[in-house]
Amino acid sequence: MNSWLSLQELADLALPGLPATPRGWRDWAERNGWDERAGMVRARSGRGGGLEYHIELLPPESLAAYVAGTLGLVDATKESAAGCDQLSLPMMESRDARMALVMAADRLAVEGSMSHRTADRLFAALYNAERIDVAAWVRSQIKQTSAKTLQRWRIAARRDKSRLGVDRGAARRGKGALDVAEDGKVKAFILAHVAHQPHLSADHVRTLVADRFAGLELPSKRTFQLYLTRLKADNGVLLTRVTNPDRFKSAFRVSGANSHPVTRLNELWQIDASPADVLCVDGRHSVYVCIDIFSRRLCIYLSRTPKAEAVALLMRKAILEWGAPERLKLDNGSDFIAKASQRLFASLEIEVEFSAPFSPEQKGHVERAIGSMQRDLMPLLPGFIGHSVKDRKVIEERKAFSARLGQDDARAFGVELTARELQAYLDDWARGRYASRPHSGIDGVSPQAKAASYAGKVRRVADERALDLLLAPLAGADGLRMVGKQGVRIDGSFYLPTTVLPGDRVFVRMDPADMGRAFLFSPDGETFLGEAICPELAGVDPVEAVARAKSAQKALLEEGTKELRAGMRRIKPRDMAEAVLRQGALESGKLAIFPRPAETHETPALAAAKEALSPVEEVKAYLAEKTQEQAPSTSVVRLPETKQQRFKRALELEAAIARSEAIPTDLALWLGGYQAGAEYAAMKAMFEDFGEQALK
Repeated sequence: MNSWLSLQELADLALPGLPATPRGWRDWAERNGWDERAGMVRARSGRGGGLEYHIELLPPESLAAYVAGTLGLVDATKESAAGCDQLSLPMMESRDARMALVMAADRLAVEGSMSHRTADRLFAALYNAERIDVAAWVRSQIKQTSAKTLQRWRIAARRDKSRLGVDRGAARRGKGALDVAEDGKVKAFILAHVAHQPHLSADHVRTLVADRFAGLELPSKRTFQLYLTRLKADNGVLLTRVTNPDRFKSAFRVSGANSHPVTRLNELWQIDASPADVLCVDGRHSVYVCIDIFSRRLCIYLSRTPKAEAVALLMRKAILEWGAPERLKLDNGSDFIAKASQRLFASLEIEVEFSAPFSPEQKGHVERAIGSMQRDLMPLLPGFIGHSVKDRKVIEERKAFSARLGQDDARAFGVELTARELQAYLDDWARGRYASRPHSGIDGVSPQAKAASYAGKVRRVADERALDLLLAPLAGADGLRMVGKQGVRIDGSFYLPTTVLPGDRVFVRMDPADMGRAFLFSPDGETFLGEAICPELAGVDPVEAVARAKSAQKALLEEGTKELRAGMRRIKPRDMAEAVLRQGALESGKLAIFPRPAETHETPALAAAKEALSPVEEVKAYLAEKTQEQAPSTSVVRLPETKQQRFKRALELEAAIARSEAIPTDLALWLGGYQAGAEYAAMKAMFEDFGEQALK
């Protein structure tokens, strides 16, 4: 604001009731003796010369209009509100109102090139005459002021701004009749009933108090009305927590503006869904929103119904635009915890974190983003139905009842957008208006600029078709199928595979573009096995398809059995028996059986049997002797082995086995039987005691 004005500048102001030309102002100055006012007129230093006049020469009404237009609205600033942590609300309001007036007077002094005394006197006069535009709350705090009062406030503010705060009701607050009645029991009684039933009237509360505290002298109903208003205001947060927990969580519970600190692009995404506040021609849709916490970028997908497929398509859209995320923050909705969604996240190696049930504050970033979209874009579109039942009622009431009678929602709300058109509006808003505007959550930088400032690496999907395949719908609930003789059964139809065999377990995804084709993977979904075709749905000749499948199966089997048969031919007839016996001999050689003390077991029956066998053995020996005498042998007679020879042979075989040498099958069988006998145990004990002497 310029405090010295030339005749031309005065004319340019076009002040009401005053001249509008330089000549008219020259005549005005002469008639009012402006040129004779010392200190109020000076020679103009600019080109053209002439005189300049101080604005205090203007009539009070014109001066007020000029000053008010220059100062603008007098209101509190962020600077005036600094350092107020320890003040009560009334004291803060009083302090801020006084600071607003002081700062407005200071601005008038600077812009008008006046002294503080002159500016304070001028400002106070204009303020008291209500000729300055002032915020209503400031005027309610300060009705009148003066130049001395402004100067006193200015000095106090330089020392400590909090000293300007005054709470005139502090001495009386909390000491009313109902506050102190019955040592505070009446106040607690009233507060409990208001919390239990917020809609109680003052008359109801007064009656309840009279019944509970009989004999207590009660104030009037009007006093109860005022008391209830103040009680609800003073205990608003507490009452809200008890009576409306959802509103308490969204409005009062501490959530923190940076509850998910991140340092990288795509480090953390949050996803949530909400019904759109706009009706489309085919009904109301759900809006799925994904936000990147680092950059605050948004990606939006419109779906007819909430389901896992919508989650997958939103992920596809965001990944192709931004790259793959490291982590996801989701709620416990059925579309997010579905097997299809979980399998998709696992396939993309994305870590998933779920918020606690009924805790929207844990993913507040995406909740606020959805709110911004609903408030900033939706009211501009045809078919807007409001953000709440109350809003919807207001929109409906814009039309007369006769005009609404018999109309459906489409006509009542002017619905004309298709889902495709609404999706286009959502994309344009997210990539344009939202992305380019400063965001308070990232230090006033726009999401677009924040993303562009990141210099690190981003995980990109190289092949879009591979991503599309991961997003393909599953066969049934979990996608797992067993290949049968007729193929893979899906929804009553058989799909003929060419690369897997009956009995194999496979994981199946359907081709979104061709319902007659399915993609087969290993059960873990990580290895692609091939395709399967349903002739009826694919539009091919069933006979030809079956013949082709049989041919492929035959080739697959022949390829596998070729190596199998070659391996079978390498097996000799006795290989398996000898291998088993060799292994048994090795195992038995590893087990050392120590000799145990023994005694002869004799019974009368055994003695009798032994006695009965003796004559028979004598007869056999006599006949054998006679036979040898009558027919002399011409062959070499092998002398019978002694026990020392047999034990020595056993030792040799055991040594060969210990050296991993192969021994004949008959000797291995003999060794196994000999080691189980008493002779082996006895000879082994003697050999351990006497060494080689036991073998002689």
